[in-house]
Amino acid sequence: MSKRQSNRSVLSNGIVVLVTENPTADIIAARCFFAGGERLETVANSGITHLAASIMTRGTNRYSSLEIAEQVESVGASLGTESSSDYFLLSLKTISADFHDMLRLGSEILRSPSYPKTELDLERKLTIQSLRSQQERPFTIAYEQLQKLIYGDHPYGFSSLGTEATVNMISRDDLVDYHHRHLRPDQMVVSIAGKISTEAAIALTEEAFGDWVSPYPLNIVESPAPNFQPQLVTHQQDTQQAIVMISYPAPSVTSPDYAALKVISTYLGNGLSSRLFVELREKRGLAYEVSAFYPTRLESSQFVAYMGTASHNTGTALSGLRHECERLTNTLLTEDELAMCKSKLLGQYALGKQTNGQIAQVYGWYEVMGLGLEFDASFVASIEAVTQADVLQAAQQYFITPAISVVGSEVALQQLNQ
Repeated sequence: MSKRQSNRSVLSNGIVVLVTENPTADIIAARCFFAGGERLETVANSGITHLAASIMTRGTNRYSSLEIAEQVESVGASLGTESSSDYFLLSLKTISADFHDMLRLGSEILRSPSYPKTELDLERKLTIQSLRSQQERPFTIAYEQLQKLIYGDHPYGFSSLGTEATVNMISRDDLVDYHHRHLRPDQMVVSIAGKISTEAAIALTEEAFGDWVSPYPLNIVESPAPNFQPQLVTHQQDTQQAIVMISYPAPSVTSPDYAALKVISTYLGNGLSSRLFVELREKRGLAYEVSAFYPTRLESSQFVAYMGTASHNTGTALSGLRHECERLTNTLLTEDELAMCKSKLLGQYALGKQTNGQIAQVYGWYEVMGLGLEFDASFVASIEAVTQADVLQAAQQYFITPAISVVGSEVALQQLNQ
């Protein structure tokens, strides 16, 4: 497949517009990103980004929730909002003939949401139900315990849903204030991909958003430094399998070690041929499920390995996870292992940029993270350039002492002391 060219321009109000012409199908996808996301939250208002995203499409100054839904569904389009660690996002997809109308609707939603109190009250109840439901899921409990050890009061350590206390406290006025201060044109990236010319896409974006100016000064939010605690935390729950998680502090996407750690993540936890799956599940029969992941973050990230295991194997599972991660501090990957990891990682990366929605998502994400369109090529080059020594050095720097979180029965937790 030939490489698609994307064009970048900036409107007078600061909105960055990315356009990727892809006329192979009569579909246009747009992603409207805002920098910040859940990273802008505090201990007192955690969950506000999720609430804002959940009810933003439930009414504007001009349209009711039903009218918005009818406009979208009547043409078979899709439109939604979501929050993430480093950004807030409105997504839409439609056939070319309806793109103008859908982009105008997206503009209406982003610029003048009404945040109806009735919808807030309903979403607050649903969110609290979700929070309570999560407290019955061993994986979620283990992960949230782990985040507190990795991040302390940094927003990355908060639950994306917030807490019952914060959700109950967030008012409509809080949502309006959050919207005015953070969902603003000078923090916005519009990424468009599909059957549309660059000139037409810029003109439509200018029409929809060009006169949008925030009356508020830009407030730069400084996150507190992560407070890593390399401790073991446990939670007793009467479950058939135990969840064992370990996490090592890891660097942001801008680190020179980012590519090497992505290779390590692929080697240890990506798929049925990964080291953790083969060694701990296939050979030793310890795991119901086992994997590892290294999230791409604008600020400090983490490297997580986890396993679901039988209660009587909890101690063995923990030592196995640590051993497989920390053996990389003194064992070189073979040339074949390294080549296979690179091939798998870059193959999956290429497959993740096939549809217009995927293209708009990836390029807009890079831009809102401050990486720029050039990161698309530099990421591939940096993965290809990773050496055996790079992997060894990264493991030695980061895989030292993990934070550990275990959820399981009394029998499972007893294994940790043996």
